[in-house]
Amino acid sequence: MARVCEICGKGPSTGNHIIRHGLPKKKGGIGLHTTGITRRRFLPNLQRIRVAENGGVSRKNVCASCIKRGKVVKA
Repeated sequence: MARVCEICGKGPSTGNHIIRHGLPKKKGGIGLHTTGITRRRFLPNLQRIRVAENGGVSRKNVCASCIKRGKVVKA
C-alpha cells in the first residue's frame, strides 16, 4: 500500500532532523553548532474510509485535509 492520497495525490515529503549543541550567543555562549543532520520523512495523515461514489461504496486512502475540505462523501 503506497502512502498516497487517492484524491489529491499527496505523498511523503522529505526534510532534515538537525541536532545542535552549545549555548546560544544571546544566553552567553559561543553559539549553536550543528553536530548532525539526518534525513527524515513527513508522512501524510491518511485515513482509510468508506466513500460513496457512482452509486456504490468503496474504500479509499484519503488524507485528512481532503476529508475536511469535503472532497469526498462518506458512505
